[in-house]
Amino acid sequence: MLNLFCTQKTFLPNSLLRNLSSVGTKAIKFTINNKKYESTTAKTILEACRENDIYVPTLCYHPMLEPVGKCRLCLVETNYGGKMVPACVTDLSNGIEITTNSPRVVNSVKSNLGLILATHNQECTSCEANGRCELQDLVYRYGVEDKFPKIFEKSHNMVDSSSPSLIRDMDKCVLCNRCVQACSLLQGMDILSMTGRGVHAIPKTAFDSPIKETECINCGACSFYCPVGAIAEHSAVRRTLDVLENKNGKIVVFQTAPATRVAISEEFGMEPGDISTGKMVAAIRELGADMVFDTNFTADLTIMEEGSELLDRVANGGTLPMFTSCCPGWINMVEKLYPEFIPNLSSCRSPQGMLSSIIKNHWAEKMGVKPEDVIVVSVMPCTAKKDEARREELKTDSGIPETDIVLTTRELGRLIKLKKVPFLSLKDSKYNNPLGESTGAAVIFGNTGGVMEAALRTAYEIALKKPMPTLNYTPVRGFEGIKEATIPFGEIDLKVAVVHQASNIRNYLKKLKNGEVEHHFVEFMICKGGCIGGGGEPKSLKSDYLERRMKGIYDIDERKTTRKSHENQAVQQIYEQFFEKPLSHKSHKLLHTHYKDRKNKN
Repeated sequence: MLNLFCTQKTFLPNSLLRNLSSVGTKAIKFTINNKKYESTTAKTILEACRENDIYVPTLCYHPMLEPVGKCRLCLVETNYGGKMVPACVTDLSNGIEITTNSPRVVNSVKSNLGLILATHNQECTSCEANGRCELQDLVYRYGVEDKFPKIFEKSHNMVDSSSPSLIRDMDKCVLCNRCVQACSLLQGMDILSMTGRGVHAIPKTAFDSPIKETECINCGACSFYCPVGAIAEHSAVRRTLDVLENKNGKIVVFQTAPATRVAISEEFGMEPGDISTGKMVAAIRELGADMVFDTNFTADLTIMEEGSELLDRVANGGTLPMFTSCCPGWINMVEKLYPEFIPNLSSCRSPQGMLSSIIKNHWAEKMGVKPEDVIVVSVMPCTAKKDEARREELKTDSGIPETDIVLTTRELGRLIKLKKVPFLSLKDSKYNNPLGESTGAAVIFGNTGGVMEAALRTAYEIALKKPMPTLNYTPVRGFEGIKEATIPFGEIDLKVAVVHQASNIRNYLKKLKNGEVEHHFVEFMICKGGCIGGGGEPKSLKSDYLERRMKGIYDIDERKTTRKSHENQAVQQIYEQFFEKPLSHKSHKLLHTHYKDRKNKN
């Protein structure tokens, strides 16, 4: 199996690579705060402390990124030389004695926090990160008061709100470098780089251009990894509040994406992967929504349309390989960087785009209301969905957006808290039908490989008139950056690939251009792990949050009585009553779209 997920830039940070290698049969013996421990794997002092539930403060560290030791908050004492060392970049050694809580260490933390505050915009009450800011938590925990003189009044005048997805306020930057690492190390985009020195340092775009004018794909990885409010999703919370509290005769309809249901719980202290579908729907009703539909319904519909499109291309000589089109960050990448691959893209809209279209152009008519009297609020794990909703191609005939507002999962959590809705004590509620009915195939759209697996379940059965030998198609599951599989498919062997994380996608496309790979069908997801790792999902410092969210998605699939998209009775009904069949004239008008070259603007 092809594995391009192998370099430091596209694989795991060194801190995680160390944990994959044994140090041999001889254990490392070490002491933390006068208690003895042993380890048979190489790791840093910080990793050893966290494994043993010993608190060490950090601000620049994240388990998915390379440790850099910039914030100096994780300094600890050792028995080697008496000098304090940064725990995040110092490896364990045999016989080392570590102290994490001495007066010297605590005073160091307080001093370094004070220095950070001295250059930090402290307009906390109006900040998007208020209440979930890592710096705010540290300042409170250590009782640091703002007594330090302002050593440098930042005057970057760098509030960049040009992007529909993201907003940057560099006066709040703490120089942790996490956004730069996320953009370059994880995503391979290199939109941001650190410029200047000392207190004048700042992460900037090339030529200090507004984000909208760069090659940014709006994936939101920078905002996910930002520990403060320097980079955040372009919030729609206040606009949603206004819509819910001042309806003025309009119908407010929510839709929720597959990945939201295994992550929203984290906003309320629950664990990653905890399934909270019913509570989420109940909370949205408490907010004042008139209807709550499930984007999973149109994930099933996507499979019907996309699977039919694939079969048509294979049978009739269409452009191959066919690329999935669910991920808006991926669409941005193609249009901005690889427009030569536009013919390879499926013409299917994303599930969000499909459901909003059905609500405004079909459901509204059935309800006897005008499209402009329906407000569609979409809850997504993805910051790029905010960008997608503004596309000219996704408007009604009268020119109004089909998706009015996009909230990230994080924003929905904030909205629920603002309205004092008791999320954890709510009784489960169900989606409104028929646009709330879905199968297990739809929910796995939230994981990398899920769109491919769902498509194969249906395309195989439609083409060969028999079900796949197994519904759990493991060759396309997991976190390997590029996964390949070959499926006997009648007269041909169908070659498929699954690629997630932007850096891996760029490597794959390079291979494809050079003729080094050959496939019929390829799934692309711009974020690591797929939608469960979206830039709008709840922030997490747990090293296994993606694995746990992925498991939650597969657990929902396993519990479903119907696990193939073509067996969704509501989907069958909408074809019988409205669309007629996949790829019909009506479906092309309302469920498909087109793309444009944004690289060669002339």
